[in-house]
Amino acid sequence: MLKSIFHESIIQKNENNRLISVENVSKKFCRHLKRSLLYGVQDIATELIAKKRNSEILRPQEFWSLHNISFELNKAEAIGLIGENGAGKSTLLRLISGLIKPDTGCIQVRGKIAPLIALGAGFNPILSGRENIYVNMSMFGLSTKQINHKIEEVINFAEIEDAIDAPVQTYSSGMAARLGFACAIHVEPDILLIDEVLAVGDIKFRMKCYKKLAQLREQGTAFILVAHNPHVILNVCESSIYLAKGKLIAYGNTTDVIRRYEDDLCMINSEASSDIMYLPAKVESESTGIDITSLCFKDNQGKIIPAIICGQPANLAIACQANQKIENVNIGILINALSGQGERILYITSASDDESIQILPGKVEIQMQMPYCCLLPGLYNAKIYIKQGVQSLDIVQSFRFLVKSDKVISQSLFYQPRTWKVINQELGIRS
Repeated sequence: MLKSIFHESIIQKNENNRLISVENVSKKFCRHLKRSLLYGVQDIATELIAKKRNSEILRPQEFWSLHNISFELNKAEAIGLIGENGAGKSTLLRLISGLIKPDTGCIQVRGKIAPLIALGAGFNPILSGRENIYVNMSMFGLSTKQINHKIEEVINFAEIEDAIDAPVQTYSSGMAARLGFACAIHVEPDILLIDEVLAVGDIKFRMKCYKKLAQLREQGTAFILVAHNPHVILNVCESSIYLAKGKLIAYGNTTDVIRRYEDDLCMINSEASSDIMYLPAKVESESTGIDITSLCFKDNQGKIIPAIICGQPANLAIACQANQKIENVNIGILINALSGQGERILYITSASDDESIQILPGKVEIQMQMPYCCLLPGLYNAKIYIKQGVQSLDIVQSFRFLVKSDKVISQSLFYQPRTWKVINQELGIRS
């Protein structure tokens, strides 16, 4: 009897903490505009005559934007939402916020929602920033008295004091986004839906946003965060959801979910990231003295490796055909991440390393030898060029490669090579 009462109390406590419950939710759309309008009229007519609509079957030219999605969000919880473009992330946020209705399934929401899906999209361009604050925050249910109490905080947070009484149409996109974010977080919502909006503004403002989100979470606010940068999700969310083509692929611990996402991303691009990249031969007359013929990574024994292991040695091998002797060659390598927002990760040149490279005629292989690979696991793209002074001799715009890991380093922003020692200060003995 006591065990049953205890079990029921736990269930009741979990239900009290639950803010969002999504059960077997699906949403379909039609790619053809006229047919989509026809289906909309048919669906409205079906609802008016109280006839049951068969929403589980796709009609011609329809597709599932989301299909059978289920998860829960509790108080003070942060869930990351990841997936490639078109996976259904924004559709899910629009369903939760009530902007659109699901075709199947049920969504239950308890508490006040502040959707940060398109910051500043609801602002009237003719009205001033101050007037738009009143309009925007009243839409979240605040009274004029409550807005009067908060308006100075909103203005100060948005950092647009000088332009607050100017029409919003005179604002830059960044200013409008800052004002939209400031309005949303100051309505003290129970739930925040954040869709890539933290990518706006400078680094100082973004850090202020993250600090404010942490404060709101301490007060019990929960949020769902959409971001293409895995490090943002890792540093903010304990659990995550991975969507692909409208289906839930993984749901659970953020580290495991992101690892699954990046593994799938690498598999999708496996053809582009093969062991070795051969480049087509060039017409003799077009040659500038040296041509890059292939690119790959090798280990210290000279064996081609299909993927670099984070923290392990690797050598980038640039095979070339030289038609003449070339002095003072500069090799440049620009590496961008493909699994995030395409940000530049590394820019390396032999000239900046004070390496004087000389190439003799014939087949040569230029190696950039790395004692340790410091790149995090993921998919990367490298742009590689060969120059002599300001003259470009050859260039490869896209060489994709994989980095994998045999250890847990997902919470890091980079890999730091290291050794461990213990020094006895009294005896001066290392152990």
